[in-house]
Amino acid sequence: MTVLVFLGSLLGAMGLGMPIATALLACGVALMIQLDSFDPQILAQNLVAGADSFPLMAVPFFMLAGELMNAGGLSRRIIALAVALVGHVRGGLGYVAVLAALVMASISGSAVADTAALAAILLPMMRQAGYNMPRAAGLISAGGIIAPVIPPSIGFVVFGVAAGVSITRLFLAGIVPGILMGLALVITWWIVARDEPVARAKRASLREIARAGIDGIWALALPGLIIGGMKAGVFTPTEAAVVAAVYAAFVGAFVYREFKLEHLRPALLNAIKTSAAVMFLVAAAMVSAWLITIADIPAQVADLLGPLLDNKTLLMFAMMALVVVVGTALDFIPTVLILTPVLMPIVKQAGIDPVYFGVMFIINNAIGLLTPPVGTVLNVVCAVGRIPMDKVIRGVMPFLIAQIGLLLLLILVPEIVTVPARWLSGR
Repeated sequence: MTVLVFLGSLLGAMGLGMPIATALLACGVALMIQLDSFDPQILAQNLVAGADSFPLMAVPFFMLAGELMNAGGLSRRIIALAVALVGHVRGGLGYVAVLAALVMASISGSAVADTAALAAILLPMMRQAGYNMPRAAGLISAGGIIAPVIPPSIGFVVFGVAAGVSITRLFLAGIVPGILMGLALVITWWIVARDEPVARAKRASLREIARAGIDGIWALALPGLIIGGMKAGVFTPTEAAVVAAVYAAFVGAFVYREFKLEHLRPALLNAIKTSAAVMFLVAAAMVSAWLITIADIPAQVADLLGPLLDNKTLLMFAMMALVVVVGTALDFIPTVLILTPVLMPIVKQAGIDPVYFGVMFIINNAIGLLTPPVGTVLNVVCAVGRIPMDKVIRGVMPFLIAQIGLLLLLILVPEIVTVPARWLSGR
């Protein structure tokens, strides 16, 4: 009965058009009434406690770092270097999109910010060169979802706080899967676009490549600074976010000299708006998470999955299938916040490595950014590239299938995630 109240109140509130955060609060109130323990003071205390977290401070600073990176010219130089390296091969701008997505993902951690920057710069270039635009838009969309997997990942920060898992270990564990996501896109692009009759860019000379590399070295140094600093224990993920924001502002203002004082206000406003929405979602979800625990909903779900608890692979398949279904209806952060308190007790009961599950969970939720009807990243590409949604959905399908195939591979062979994660974290 409690599970029905939880699902019914949440879906009902969403069906009435409430924002997700408000729907989560309504769900919490419904659970308190069901448990005959309604107390507004407890509701308010949990709401405040949900946002009162030092690790969550990484979210606004990583958001700000992404805004500053785009305004200061770091994103453009990363793409220019990728063009110099692989722009001349057949379908070269597609490979540029993937390579640039990998590098930018290691700086901002935001799928929406990375996708918007890639689409704004590359889609006009691909249109002029004669590429199939729905397919090009689909590739850029699929490249954008690498951002929540490669550190610094906002998704890992939110999951780590909600699940009580080390954010640093999640960051390090996401490096290899994120690179594999890029490799999957490269292979898929080679298959679907190898016969496209497009104009090929002139091969860059060694001098031009060197010039692009020197020009972009300050942007490329940021991922190494963030990951190296965390691995060496110099700073925490939250401190890394502050370092990233300060570094992006300094390089954009004093090295590239493209970041002006008038750019600061829009960058701050964009970061504040996005961060406020995320933080309110986290706070509201913590109310529901506390009541989910009190109502013992994880135990009821575990009873349903009981026959699979002895088989980790089948259990992972079942949980990932649930995430796929939920991800088609909910955005990234709400899915993470709603399902984490439900699934983590089952993960621990089954003896699954929480870091491995966290990586798989975030990859799955990132894939949800490509699935209609929500498909946040698809909407960004449609808006920036002015391409109809139905065409972008058709264009993204080969890349969506490739990412789901990679997800299945990582379920069947978890060592692909766990072995590099242990090596990188020194465990």
